[in-house]
Amino acid sequence: MYVCICFAVSESQLVDVIDDGARTEEEVGDACGAGTGCGNCLDRICDRLRAADPLHGLELRETVA
Repeated sequence: MYVCICFAVSESQLVDVIDDGARTEEEVGDACGAGTGCGNCLDRICDRLRAADPLHGLELRETVA
């Protein structure tokens, strides 16, 4: 099944890219092109990134003491 239709990136290719160390949408795009076309696949990419890193996409606020 394709995750990204624009660049014909399959689910297994996305998993491989993330397993190889991609941790942001930009890194995924640089590695395989997914997410750099129409953008419809970004939610699926984020879901996969979050599975690899549960803190992906969360903004952590710095506390000032």
